[in-house]
Amino acid sequence: MKLSELYSKEIINIDTGENLGIFGDCDLVINEKTGEIISFISGSNSYFSFFKESKRKEILWKNIKKIGSDMIIIENE
Repeated sequence: MKLSELYSKEIINIDTGENLGIFGDCDLVINEKTGEIISFISGSNSYFSFFKESKRKEILWKNIKKIGSDMIIIENE
């Protein structure tokens, strides 16, 4: 799967049912030495986050349980 294919997917926490936003609004945290994706930060690039307090959450890449056709399912550690 290409990174661009993830952009429109919603991020859902399976433990709480909370919608954490769209993956395209996230920042990736990448290990510069290995190139490995460590985590992503939800709600960090949204246009509307400039006007209101953002609910930013860092989600570890290993907490992704399933990437479906229209959403990414994560669980808390």
